[in-house]
Amino acid sequence: MTAQRRYFVYVGLFLLMFINYLDRINLSVAAKDIAATYGLSPVELGYMFSSFLWTYLVFLIPMGLAADRFGGRAITYATLGLWSVAGIWTGLATSYASLFASRLVLGVGESASYPSGGKIIREWSPATERGVATAFLNSGAYAGLSVGSIVVAWLITGFGWRESFFITGAMGLALAAVWFLFYRRPEQANWLSLSERQRILGTRGAADSATAGEFNQRLAMRRLLTSRSMWSLAITQGCAGYTLYLFMTWLPNYLAVSRGLDVLKSGFFSAVPYAMAVVIGLGLGWLSDRLIKRSGGRNGERRKLIAVILLLSSVILATPFVASIWIILALFSVSLGCVSTAMAMNIALTSDLVTDGRYNGVAVSMLIMGGNLFGLAAPIVTGYIVAATSGFSGAFLVAGILLLTGAAVITVGARQPIEFPERAPSERNSLELVRKPLHGQA
Repeated sequence: MTAQRRYFVYVGLFLLMFINYLDRINLSVAAKDIAATYGLSPVELGYMFSSFLWTYLVFLIPMGLAADRFGGRAITYATLGLWSVAGIWTGLATSYASLFASRLVLGVGESASYPSGGKIIREWSPATERGVATAFLNSGAYAGLSVGSIVVAWLITGFGWRESFFITGAMGLALAAVWFLFYRRPEQANWLSLSERQRILGTRGAADSATAGEFNQRLAMRRLLTSRSMWSLAITQGCAGYTLYLFMTWLPNYLAVSRGLDVLKSGFFSAVPYAMAVVIGLGLGWLSDRLIKRSGGRNGERRKLIAVILLLSSVILATPFVASIWIILALFSVSLGCVSTAMAMNIALTSDLVTDGRYNGVAVSMLIMGGNLFGLAAPIVTGYIVAATSGFSGAFLVAGILLLTGAAVITVGARQPIEFPERAPSERNSLELVRKPLHGQA
C-alpha cells in the first residue's frame, strides 16, 4: 500500500491558511474597539476592512508569476513572514494612517497565499486528489476564522485589541521558520518513499517551476485573458467571494449591532459558521474527487457540483425574514459552508482545466483576482447600505443575487480546457525523476 506522507504537505497548507485568516479576522472582531479608539463611522470601517484588498489585488498576478518562476517554497515563507510583521504593526499603530498602512502591507504579503498554495497542490497532488488537497488549503482559512473569532474575542476582552495582533503575528513568524526548514518539492523530499514519489510525479501532470521564460509567460497571460473558461471561473469566484467577504468583515458587527450580542457572544456565534465550513468543505472536496474518478476525469462533474453548491448557498436570501438567532446561525452556516466549498472547488477545477502546470500559479492568481475584486466591493457596499438603511437586509439581498449568478455562469462557461504552448524537451526533468530514486535512498 502506497504511503500517504504527502498529507503532511496538505496539513502544512491548512496551517498556512489558518494563520492567514487568523490575521484577517483580527480586525473584524476588534472592529468595535478600534472604531471607538479612532472614532470611525460605518463607512470608514468599510474602507478599513477593504484596505488590505487594494494591495492584495495589485500583487496577485505578480505573486502568481513568481510562484510559477520560483516554486511555492520561497514565495510562501517570505510572504508569510511579511504579513506576520504587518499584523504586529497593526497592533503597534498609534494613528488611523498608520493602521491603514499596516493593512496595505498585510495585503502584499497575503496576496501570495492562494497562488503559491495552488502551485504546491499542483506539485504534490495526484490529479484525482486535487479536490481533497484544495479542501485542506481552503478549510484552513475557515478554521482560522472560526478559532480566531473566539480566541481573538477572548484576547481582546482579557488583554486589549492591540495584544491580539502581537500574538497572531508571532504565530505567523514561527510557521514561516518551520516552512523554510522543512518544505521541499516531491522531487527533493527525502522523507518520501520511492513508490509515493512515483505516484505523485506520474499522475499530477506537468508542474515544472523555473522553466517558463518571459516570452512563454506573456503567451500564457494572453491565453488566460482570452479563455472563456478562465473568465467564467474568475466571475464565479467573484460571485462567491462577495458573500465570503460580507461574512468575514461584517458578521461580528452585524451580530453585535443588529442582534445586541457582546464581544464574546458575537465571537462565538461568528465561529460556528466558519467551523461548519471546515467540515462541509472537506466532505464535499472528497465527494468532488469521487465524482472525477467515476466520470473518468471529466471536469464537467466538478463544475456541476460547484453550481449546485452555489444554489444552496443562496439561502442567505432568507435572513431578513427570520427572527430567531439560532435559525439565522443555521442559515449562515449553510451559506458560508457552501460558499467556501465552491471557492475551493473552483481552484481544483482551474487545475483540472489548465493543461500545463507551469502556469498554474498565474491561473490561480487570475481566479483569486476575480474573487477579490468582488470581495473588495463587499465591505464598502455593505457599509453604505447599513448607513443608508440602518440594517443589513439589502446587503444579504445583493449577496444572494450574486450567488445565483455564479451558479449560472459556472454551468455554461467553464467547459473547455485552457491550453498553452507546447512544452520544450528541456523541461522534462521531473518526469525523469520518476524513474530515478534520490541518491542514497533505499
